[in-house]
Amino acid sequence: MNNDTFDLRLNTESHIEVHKFRAGAVVATMVAALVLQALLPVYFPKAAILDLPLLLTTYFGLSRRNPSTGLLLGMVIGLLQDSLSKSPLGLYGIAKTLIGFIASSIGGRLDTEHPASRFALVIVFFGVHQGVIVLIKRLLLAQPEIWFTMRLGLAAVVNGVVAVGLFFLLDRLRKPS
Repeated sequence: MNNDTFDLRLNTESHIEVHKFRAGAVVATMVAALVLQALLPVYFPKAAILDLPLLLTTYFGLSRRNPSTGLLLGMVIGLLQDSLSKSPLGLYGIAKTLIGFIASSIGGRLDTEHPASRFALVIVFFGVHQGVIVLIKRLLLAQPEIWFTMRLGLAAVVNGVVAVGLFFLLDRLRKPS
C-alpha cells in the first residue's frame, strides 16, 4: 500500500533582512531631524512643508521591520516633536506612533529598498499622517480642519522626493551584514 502525501504548504516566504544601525545612529539622526524641523522654518519659511521626523519614523520603521520598535520610535519622536512645536501635546505623538507601527508592519512584508516604492510609501504615509492629525483636531479638539488641499498634495510630493535622497544617505548608517 502506497500512502503518498503531499505537502500543501508553499514555501513562498522570502527572507527580508532586518537592518541594524551603527551605535547612536538612530538617536543622532532623531536629534538632528528635530532640531532642523524646529529651526529651518524660522529662517526658511518654505521649509515648513517638510516633516523630517515623519521621514525618519518611516525610514527606521521600514528598515527595522519590528512593529513594536516602530511603534515606540514613532511615539518618542512624535512626543519630542510635540514638545518643540506649538501643537497640543500628543498630536504628533499619536500620528507618528501609528505611522511607525504601519511602516514596520509593511517593511516586514515587502522589500522597500527601491526608490520608487520608498517615494510611493512616503506619499501614502504623509497622507495617513495628515489624516490622523485632522481626525484628532476635529474629534478631540473640536477644531475645524480641512483634510486635503493643494498644499498638502504638494507637501506629500516634496516629502517623497526628499525621502528618496534622505533614505539613500541613511542607508550609509547601516552596519555591514
